[in-house]
Amino acid sequence: MADVDARYEFKPVRTMRGREARTLAKWQKDGWELVTQSKGTLRTEMTFRRVKPKTIGTYFRKFASQSYAAFRRLDPKTQRRLLPVSGGLVLLIVGVGVVVGIQRGGGTFEPTASATKATTSPSEQPSEEPSQEPGAVPVGPVRPTTTPAVSAPTPPVAGTALATVARLTVKGRAPKTGYTRAQFGQTWYDVDGNGCDTRNDILRRDLSNRQMKNACKVMAGTLATDPYTGTSIRFIYGGASELDIDHVVALSDAWQKGAAQWAAGKRLALANDPLNLLAVDASANRSKGDGDAATWLPSYKAYRCTYVARQVAVKGKYGVWVTAAERDAMIRVLRACPSMLLPGPGAASTLAALPRAAEPVPQPAPAPAPAPAPVPPAGAVYYANCDAVRAAGAAPIRRGQPGYASKLDRDGDGIGCE
Repeated sequence: MADVDARYEFKPVRTMRGREARTLAKWQKDGWELVTQSKGTLRTEMTFRRVKPKTIGTYFRKFASQSYAAFRRLDPKTQRRLLPVSGGLVLLIVGVGVVVGIQRGGGTFEPTASATKATTSPSEQPSEEPSQEPGAVPVGPVRPTTTPAVSAPTPPVAGTALATVARLTVKGRAPKTGYTRAQFGQTWYDVDGNGCDTRNDILRRDLSNRQMKNACKVMAGTLATDPYTGTSIRFIYGGASELDIDHVVALSDAWQKGAAQWAAGKRLALANDPLNLLAVDASANRSKGDGDAATWLPSYKAYRCTYVARQVAVKGKYGVWVTAAERDAMIRVLRACPSMLLPGPGAASTLAALPRAAEPVPQPAPAPAPAPAPVPPAGAVYYANCDAVRAAGAAPIRRGQPGYASKLDRDGDGIGCE
C-alpha cells in the first residue's frame, strides 16, 4: 500500500454542502481523482489524488538507485578502483540536473516534493481549517480566496412590462369580506354601446371560423391556440362548456387589492374591459380561480410572458395593487423576456356608465265599485221584483200604489207585474 501511495500526490479540499458536484468536476478536469468524501453539517471534506508528475528529481533518483545497486554487486577491489570515477560522475549528474531545473522552472531548482507541490491545481482552495469528523482527511493550511466581481444587472428598458412592474403599488392583500360577482355590475353588460354583450364581443375577437346567428351572437367558432393550455378548442353554442371568458386579473383578486373602495362604475368597467378578458379553456380557468401571478401561471409556458405582461397592464391601468410575492413572481417571469412591451390600455374607459334602472310599468286603474241598491225609507213598501209583488198578493200593481217602481213596469204603461 505504501508503494502505491508513493506514486500519487494527495490534495485535501473543503467545499460547501450542495457544491460537491461542481467541485468534483473542477478537480477532475485537471486530472485529479476523488479518493474520500466526508460530509459534515455545512461543509464536505474531499480528498483527491493523481499520479505524481515525472521531474528531473524522479529521473535522477531512478538513475542513482540503479547505479548504486550495480555498484554494490561489484567485488570490493573493483569498487575501490571505480570509487573516484563514480564520485565524479555523481557530481556531474547533480550539476546537470540543477542547470536543467533552473532553465525549466525559471528559478532555483527545488527537490521533487516541492516541485510536485507547485504543480497547477484548480482555483478552489480550502476555505478554513477542517472540522475533526470521523473519517475526515486533514486539510492543509488556509489560503485566502477572492470573490469574483458581480456586474450590476442591466436596468429594464422603459416601456417594457418589466419596467412597469416597478411602478405598481405593493401592499398586503385585504380581506375578501363583502365580495360577490354582483359588486362588479351586470354580467357582460354592453359598456361600449355597440348593441352586443361583452361575452359575444370577446368571442368574435378571439375565435376564427365563426358561425353567427346575427351581427352579435356567435353560434360556433375555433380558438386556434388556447392561451392557457396551448391546445385548439372548438366552441359550439349550447354544447359542452369547454370555453370560458376569463378575467386576466380576477375580480375577487381586484376586490382584495383596492376595488372594494372603488365607485360602482369603475368596477363595471374592469369587469368588461377587453384588455382584461380572454377566451380560454374552461377547466384551466376554473383551476386558476382568483389566483395572481404568485399562485397561478398558465401551463402553456410560451404564453406566460404575455399573460403576466397583460396582468401588469391591467393593474397599472386601474391602479390595482400587488403583493410583494406577486411582484417578485412577475419580475421572475418577465426577466425571461425583458424586451416584452407593455400592452396598450385600449379604448375602454376606466369608468363605465351604469345601466339605467328599469322604469315602472303603469298599472291599469281599478274598475269602479257598483253603486249600492237604494234603500227604501223606513215604513215604505218595497218590492225587489214581481215575484215579491205576487207573493204579497199585490199584482198587478199600478202607478201611485205603495211599492210601485218603474222597474216593475217594463212597458211603462203604468201597470206593473201584469
